[in-house]
Amino acid sequence: MHLKTGQPMRGQSLEKLKAFLRLCGLDYDAGVDFTAVLMDDDEIIATGSLDGCTLKCIAVSPMHQGEDLSARIITELRREALERGEEHLLLFTKPGNEAMFTPFGFHPLVRTADCLLMEDRRDGLERFLAGLYRPETDAETGCIVCNCNPFTLGHRYLIETAAKQVEVLHVFVLSEKKSLFPPEVRLKLVREGCQDLKNVFVHKTGPYMVSSATFPSYFIKDKARVDEIYCELDVHLFGERIAPALHIRRRFVGSEPNCPVTRFYNEQLKARLPGYGIELTEIPRRAYGGEAISASRVRALMEAGDIEAIRPLVPEITCETIRRMLNLRHD
Repeated sequence: MHLKTGQPMRGQSLEKLKAFLRLCGLDYDAGVDFTAVLMDDDEIIATGSLDGCTLKCIAVSPMHQGEDLSARIITELRREALERGEEHLLLFTKPGNEAMFTPFGFHPLVRTADCLLMEDRRDGLERFLAGLYRPETDAETGCIVCNCNPFTLGHRYLIETAAKQVEVLHVFVLSEKKSLFPPEVRLKLVREGCQDLKNVFVHKTGPYMVSSATFPSYFIKDKARVDEIYCELDVHLFGERIAPALHIRRRFVGSEPNCPVTRFYNEQLKARLPGYGIELTEIPRRAYGGEAISASRVRALMEAGDIEAIRPLVPEITCETIRRMLNLRHD
């Protein structure tokens, strides 16, 4: 028995891994960036993968259950995560698998009928929320969750409009690393671009506001329901745990004329949030040149290298950041 790793697996090794996961009732998640497999001669008997700070695709052959192979896989994934600076791990799994991961120090964070999210800190969410700077007040409080890839004048309009409707506005910028602009850059752009709005508090989401880009579907059989299951999990975590801690009673989103995935998510928010005592307000997008300002529009112009067409769509700080990125691309 020997351990094999890949960052991620490729070629025949990847095809063999996919076949093994199918035998275990799972699909391969194309988003993973590191995989460990235990081999018995030329056969896979256990595997697990990493996607940033999230463990995925953990499986043990039915013929080798009870041999403590999951422990070896999780130990290897933890070692790799620590080498990358990831000290806080999450995993998504079926609700019935909680007992499988509890011995490895994972604790339930949120569960629905279809999905369980666990983390390797007993009070991770509580510590995260306690560390957010916010005024000690019972004032009317709202929230925006955004990616800002990059921060545009459309985002600024959404935040500024929402800030006029509440006394305190929390803006959460997604911490995922799957965007063109790194999370620390996106957070900096939003903070600097909103520093004049004194009732606006900008935070990173950490791993606690899940994006559709990182939500896994490898253990979900009904692929047609993946978006619905993701929305339910994300809204439940926000409504049950995050919003009460911050006294959030309103959530703001921008209207979505183009992206059907985001439009579906907004509809799910509108349907589900009132059950947690939270009102959803949809704000029409700001437009320029007869077209809604969007981050995807800016990224397309970046690809074309058209900085002059970008300028009226973004704050000056974003424009300068993009200019530096384009200059580096051409150096």
